[in-house]
Amino acid sequence: MDFALSDDQRAIAEAADALLAKHAGWERAAALAMSGGYDDALDQALGDAGFLEAALGPETGPLEAALVVLAVARAGGTVAAAAGALAVPLALGRALPGPIALADRAHPGPVRFAAHARTLVAIDGDAARAVAIERGAVQPVASPFGYPLGRTEGLARAGEDLGRGAGARLRDAWRTALAVETAGTMAGALAATVAYLTQRKQFGRPIASFQAVQHRLAACAVQVEGARWLALEAAAHGAPAEAAAVAATHAAATARRVFAETHQLSGAIGYTREHPLHVFTMRLQALRLELGGAPAHARAAAAARWTRAG
Repeated sequence: MDFALSDDQRAIAEAADALLAKHAGWERAAALAMSGGYDDALDQALGDAGFLEAALGPETGPLEAALVVLAVARAGGTVAAAAGALAVPLALGRALPGPIALADRAHPGPVRFAAHARTLVAIDGDAARAVAIERGAVQPVASPFGYPLGRTEGLARAGEDLGRGAGARLRDAWRTALAVETAGTMAGALAATVAYLTQRKQFGRPIASFQAVQHRLAACAVQVEGARWLALEAAAHGAPAEAAAVAATHAAATARRVFAETHQLSGAIGYTREHPLHVFTMRLQALRLELGGAPAHARAAAAARWTRAG
């Protein structure tokens, strides 16, 4: 993979950042988290600008869609862009009515965005169904993780059969989108930490000026950048099973370290609602466990490698 983005790809990323600067941000994410709400205005703005259709565009594709998802996560957007803009079109080659919630019968529990979704994509082994749902039909679940959650038990029996092999394709695409979303969220957490440490002073100097602190921030930055490129590579190649699983494994493992390091470096203020860090790190707790977390991703990577080797 060419690690240099094209001029058009950079323009897409910059345009997404500009839109998100107006329609997203940690304060908005924190307020929505308190109410369990979904950012319909941001979803509409992204849709109107064409960002949610990037994966299927005539001159764009999954990599451009991944850049949008990365930007949304980095800005703390409370929308299901990873599922609707990347995972579903990547796996099915078409769009479904959004917002979209993804659920896997192998990993039961509350589902992100289910209480606000128009479509539930329910995976069951190698099969999958798309279920149209109305708002209010899914029981919301209170959560400290910064995303609205809902219970979807019983809904997956109806809906459109997505065809043979859809479950496996969706799982690979989901892992790719999850890796992208996790990388963007980690970047948001790291940026919030660096901003605080640059302003906060001890012994008459900004905390960020101390070499030991810089080393720890640099180590996190290297791992987050690695997670970003693994995720973008998996997206660019169409979410092959091994690449998707490796990207998700690395992202989940890195998320655990970034959570610990950013909070330790920020101190007690990082746990307060008056500081932006909690918006990103609490989301990391949810993302790193989704779809079975690092152990399930690693098993999938090993299975894909053995299948390819055989």
